[in-house]
Amino acid sequence: MSLSKTALAVAIAATVSVPAFASSHREAPFITTAPKVDGTDFYMFRSYEPGREDFVTFIANYLPLQDAYGGPNYFSLDPNALYEIHVDNNGDAAEDITFGFRFSNTLKGLTLPIGPDGAGVAVPLRNIGGIGPGVVDSGNSNVIETYQVSVTRGDRRSGQRSMASNPEGGDFVKPTDNIGGKSIANYPAYASNHIFPIAIPGCTTNGRVFVGQRKEGFPINLGQVFDLINLNPLGERDRGLNIVDDKNVTSIALEVPISCLTTGNEPVIGGWTTASLRQARVLNPQPQQQVEGGPAGATGTELVGGAWTQVSRLGAPLVNEVVIGLPDKDLFNASEPVNDVDNFGAYVLYPTLPVLINALFNANGELSGDAGVSVAPATPRNDLLAAFVTGVDGLNKPANGAAGEILRLNTAIAVTPAAMQSDLGFLGCDLAGFPNGRRPLEDVTDIALNVVMGAIDGTNAVGLQTCDVAAEGGPAIVPGPVINDGALFTIDDFLPGFPYLNHPTPGAPATAQ
Repeated sequence: MSLSKTALAVAIAATVSVPAFASSHREAPFITTAPKVDGTDFYMFRSYEPGREDFVTFIANYLPLQDAYGGPNYFSLDPNALYEIHVDNNGDAAEDITFGFRFSNTLKGLTLPIGPDGAGVAVPLRNIGGIGPGVVDSGNSNVIETYQVSVTRGDRRSGQRSMASNPEGGDFVKPTDNIGGKSIANYPAYASNHIFPIAIPGCTTNGRVFVGQRKEGFPINLGQVFDLINLNPLGERDRGLNIVDDKNVTSIALEVPISCLTTGNEPVIGGWTTASLRQARVLNPQPQQQVEGGPAGATGTELVGGAWTQVSRLGAPLVNEVVIGLPDKDLFNASEPVNDVDNFGAYVLYPTLPVLINALFNANGELSGDAGVSVAPATPRNDLLAAFVTGVDGLNKPANGAAGEILRLNTAIAVTPAAMQSDLGFLGCDLAGFPNGRRPLEDVTDIALNVVMGAIDGTNAVGLQTCDVAAEGGPAIVPGPVINDGALFTIDDFLPGFPYLNHPTPGAPATAQ
């Protein structure tokens, strides 16, 4: 596939300079009150596990900044929520296929026979003994989490809906979180037993699905970033500090054949994830959880009803967190891509991030060596608006593109094997990477910092690293410094195959300390 240097300049400047520093944690006022439906990261890429290159993997992360030791309840997903992954396969910035996930959390009501006359007394813990390694545990789990997957073609609410299934029979089950080594002796084996085949209506080939706790896969010095970017911008890119290194997230991972996602001769798909809650909620002043096998009628802490109302949205990383102005953050989370130009276009035409970086770092010439001279590109950024909302000619722009903030992937671009991937995506001359979809390894923090300061579009006053796609013999890296946040992952920090994000940090070691 041919791709001009100018087209790539527009592509990366637009698609990467709008998202910025980190995964999307607590990015809007309302979502801080509902962490179970807070989407943190969204990945979409051609599967690079050997033998799976004809599939696309989607990973939607929710419930941010989990402390591994967060017992006794740990981190179940919300049974009163609807989690969705949307796919646009005709370029109109509206969903054509939606994969919906609904969860059921069954309280087993485990007891100990220590009451009067040997009556059972309910225990306060998630487990009363070892769990795993199989899907059906030994009876020691007090809460079992299962889920259903729906497939809707057309509009997410009024389209044709059918249910996906496990072709091997049985439920889709979410593994218990990584409580610790005494409760779950071999967590990798236990979690891997919860990777299920999935039969998707309308597809002749099965995919795979996994929902469960994973290690936070995004390196970021979160505190330093939001302390007025309190970083050494041209320091060494290393593994010296990653403030979220001990945190976990909950991943919804789905692998789907490319042939089930694309339509006609159009290889480009767009994707994003959302979470929705019911419009009405009444709190129960006398809550009681329903126990399996117990008397019916317990209503829990709340009664919900009404239409589904979207409260979380995520395509490209961190658009809402550092691009959308504070008054519009909740609106962005509730909106759909087709309305983005009217609602949020000014935030792209006049992005504040380059101006802030210039003010914070170049007052004394830290970036350019020329104190007092702005290194922020001039506004309005018409190039950003055009490419950010439509995709890019020759890379990931559909033939009939419409405006909308979504992550776009050209499924015709060959997979880059894991060992050859660049964590800088295009800046490392890896055209199969961000912004052409997003893989786990991509350090979009560093990519964004470089692009907003002109690494691609010719306004670079720092001599930053970039990629010369017109170089003799093929694309070649133009060496230079890389503005960065000091945190770094390598491909060894991830699994070599589905679900790609690594096993979660345990809440306790296998043996007493």
